[in-house]
Formats: sequence, structure tokens, C-alpha cells
Amino acid sequence: MPRKTKTSQAADRELPAIPEDLIAHFVKGPMTAEAVQDASMAFKKALIERALGAELGHHLGYQRNGKSAKTVLTEDGPLRVNIPRDRDGSFDPLLIPKHERRFTGFDDKIIAMYARGMTVREIQAFLAEQYGTEVSPEFISSVTDAVMDEVTAWQARPLEVMYPVVFFDALRVKMREDGVVRNKAVYLALGVLPDGTRDILGLWIETTEGAKFWMKVFNDLRTRGTQDILIAVTDGLKGMEQALNAVFPNTTLQTCIVHLIRNSLEYASWKERRAVAAALKPVYTAPTVEAALAALEAFEQEEWGKKYPPIAASWRRAWDQVIPFFMFAPAIRKIIYTTNAIESINAQLRKIIKTRGHFPSDEAATKLLWLALRNITGSWGSSTHDWKAAMNQFAILYEERFTHPHR
Repeated sequence: MPRKTKTSQAADRELPAIPEDLIAHFVKGPMTAEAVQDASMAFKKALIERALGAELGHHLGYQRNGKSAKTVLTEDGPLRVNIPRDRDGSFDPLLIPKHERRFTGFDDKIIAMYARGMTVREIQAFLAEQYGTEVSPEFISSVTDAVMDEVTAWQARPLEVMYPVVFFDALRVKMREDGVVRNKAVYLALGVLPDGTRDILGLWIETTEGAKFWMKVFNDLRTRGTQDILIAVTDGLKGMEQALNAVFPNTTLQTCIVHLIRNSLEYASWKERRAVAAALKPVYTAPTVEAALAALEAFEQEEWGKKYPPIAASWRRAWDQVIPFFMFAPAIRKIIYTTNAIESINAQLRKIIKTRGHFPSDEAATKLLWLALRNITGSWGSSTHDWKAAMNQFAILYEERFTHPHR
């Protein structure tokens, strides 16, 4: 979706209600456009001065008297405001920094830098270097902590009743827990909606995966309104099949074919991989399950199958989750063939977090990953490529589960 401007973002979000008695103070009868503008500017002046006073209190721990007048430029024109001062002149407000003539807060700048993987200390250094503004780590943390309300709302938001396809994948992050840095997994779910558009359904952090963990994930999706998933695509995540059968028993679990191919090629040397991949191609491009099994048996009897027996063995171990692939038409196969869509997201997230040694908490990781995901998905366009052809196949194959999902 296109990135929104600040004006459109302000229009979309719910603004705080203004008390009636305050409005009555300004509006005592019919008003001209100029009078409305004057009242608006007066209110903005009062808000800015109150916010600056609160910022001085944060700086000192208590309030001090003293102020100086300054004219700043706002979106509505120039505005004369009183800047509170402390006695030794050490207070440099973030809302309207010294020598700054524009009313631009640093919150957006801080959050944008944090979303790109910069640590609190790096943000502090950047602001000092670029803006000559000393900002405490505690202040930066308080700004980034403020997004947790949005994260919580996002994690609990209602979902679609039905998703034709949901991709599941994980990336590893380092987390400090009980004084020890441990590896944890961040699991993402990427849903394809009935109209072909995509959405990140949620992110979950866990030390170990298993049926209990996946039960929690699937119950979370169901609690938020999802009653059906037609196809779940994954790369052999442990415990998923058991949990999926318990919560979404009609869902088809499909192993990512590309992952199987990649894992197969790990057994071969670099110079042999192209030939091995070509020998495996008749298996996953077969028109039917029977033809695919015959192709796998032929592979076992030929040069590469004999040289690398673990390859065919790995396909046979995953065969129950490979079989569904062959019941689908090419249009659907093209969509579920690979988890590249969600792997691409994880690759971008890894790039953002690679400079960090570890996260101090699950909450800190969730906060950064959510901000990063917001940036990534903000540039997403319309529906999945060739979705119309797949949509027609879904309608034929799944009938009312796709065309009239239960509400």
C-alpha cells in the first residue's frame, strides 16, 4: 500500500476529544474563518507551552521559573510562544530546540531511526552530531516505549474470517533472559487475503517450538476472528501438524517445495548441484501424485540418487506434506511453491537487527520488529501476482469455503 503523508495519517487516527467547556470558552457565538484560525493557534500555543514545561520538568526533575519568547513556524503559520528556561541555561528542548525556528518534534525521528535498527546509544550520538542536541538514553527509551500501545493493539486486532493461504516461518534472535543471552525464535505468519493482498497476521517469540506453542498461535488467530485457513505453507516446523489438526482441522498443510530442494542440494558438492536439481525437477513438476512418486523412485535408481541416498530419504520423510501440492492447478502451485514471500521479509529483518548483539527483553525485540514490519509492509502494492487465475481455482476447489466463508 502507498505510504501515507503526515496529513493523511492524522486524518486516519482517532484524535483526542476536546472537553465541551473548553470549546464553549472559545466559541460564544457565530465565528468567522479568521476567528476559528485565531482560536486554533491560541490552543496550539497553549499546548506547546504546556508540553515544553513538562519537558523542562523531565530535564530537571522539578519546575523552574523563567521564560523567553520565540517565534516559530507551524503548518498554520508563525506562532509566538514562551519557552521555559532554567537558571543555568542547560535546558535545550526537543520539541523546539535552541536556534530552531520550526515546530518539529523529535519523536518521529527517534522512532524512524529505531525502526532501522539503531540502538538507543547510536540514536543519542546521531542526534548530538546532526542536531547538536543532547538527549538522554532514558528519554529515547520513553519515546520508543510509547509505541508498545500500538503494538499491543496490532497484536490483538481482528483478522479475516478466512485466509486462502498462510505462510509460516521463523528467524533467530539473541535475547537476554535471567542474565544469560539465549537464542530465541521469532515466528511470523503472512496471510494472503481473499482479494490477493497480503498482511502480517502476527509475530510470536518463543525459545522452543512444538505443539503447545503452535496451539497458542492458532488459538490466537481463531480468537481474533479467523475461522478457516485453506492452505498453510511451512518448512517442517515442529509440532505444527498436530496443533493445526486440533484448531483448524480442515486446513491443508503444505511443505515448501523450494526448501526441500535446497535441503537436498546440501548433500551435493557445489559443482554437482545444478545437475542434481535438474534430476529432481521431474518429481516436483509431475502432474499427479502417482507420477511424482514414480519420478522419485526413478531418481533413487539413477546416478545422483545412488550417490546421495539421503536426498530421496528426505523427500520420503516429508511426503505426506508434499502430496497435497499435486492436487492443485498450476495457478495455485505457483503461489504455494515457496515461502520466499515471508523469507524475503525475514531477510530484511535480519539486515536490521544484525548490528545488535542482543535484545534486553522480548518486549524490546517485539517493538523493533513491529516498527520494521510497518516500514516493510508500507510499500506493499496490490494483490499477489496472477491472483485472478488462482482465485478461480480456489473457488472451484474449495467452493463455499472460499466464496462464502462462515461468519
